[in-house]
Amino acid sequence: MRKLLISLVFGVFSAVSAQAQTSALQSLETGNDARGWEAVGRLDIDGKGFCTGTLIAPDLVLTAAHCMFETNGGQAVDFNRISFLAGLRNGRAEATRSVRNAVIHPSYDNRTDTTSDVVRYDVALLQLDQPIRNSRIEPFELSTSMLRGSQVGVVSYAKDRAENPSLQETCNVTGQQAGLLVMSCEIDFGASGAPVFRNENGVPRLVSVFSAMAELDGEKVALGMDLAEPIATLRLALEEGRGLFSTPPTSARVIRPGERNDTGALFVRP
Repeated sequence: MRKLLISLVFGVFSAVSAQAQTSALQSLETGNDARGWEAVGRLDIDGKGFCTGTLIAPDLVLTAAHCMFETNGGQAVDFNRISFLAGLRNGRAEATRSVRNAVIHPSYDNRTDTTSDVVRYDVALLQLDQPIRNSRIEPFELSTSMLRGSQVGVVSYAKDRAENPSLQETCNVTGQQAGLLVMSCEIDFGASGAPVFRNENGVPRLVSVFSAMAELDGEKVALGMDLAEPIATLRLALEEGRGLFSTPPTSARVIRPGERNDTGALFVRP
């Protein structure tokens, strides 16, 4: 894994003191452990690896936009090679679906360096070939309330924990600027697209998804976006039939270890 250092020229991004101690990852290996989180699943992308995705409607999965592109070359992934495994635990999923369409935010550009502007729009909405209607799988609703200092939690699949989801019950939003969030949550490869939740009156609601990981003041941090604006844009694009796969980009620049872009900020996609 590459270690990246943020020279946060977004000067307003000064880390704030955590309001609560960050909790450790908890593996959700049993049905009791995973109860309530079954709508989070592993997004398998043949030939690329996997990301994490979240059901927000019976036929809609939210994830990171960069998961929709090949790691090298920037070509859009063929939708026939994408599967969503809802509630995957120990090799068994509560439901498995293929993807029939996907839209990414129109402001997301896979052909540029991974800068703060790219992270803000690193969101994709996937339409499944068939809705998931299962009493154990309840799609998550989104929240429009997110402030720096908020406590959040994350459920993710990642490197070395690909067969069971892991829950980090408490981490913190330590910085926020113009739709970009810096969080103290644990992140690793495979966690791209992992849902970030805020507890609202005992109900977890989606506030962000993981886009990138970076290092700030010697600490590894997770980067995501405020979902309020991107999700409305994605829903409209899907309704209008503007799918990803009709106009895939032709190339992308890959950031090499130690390379910086002109913003002074450098991120790595998990």
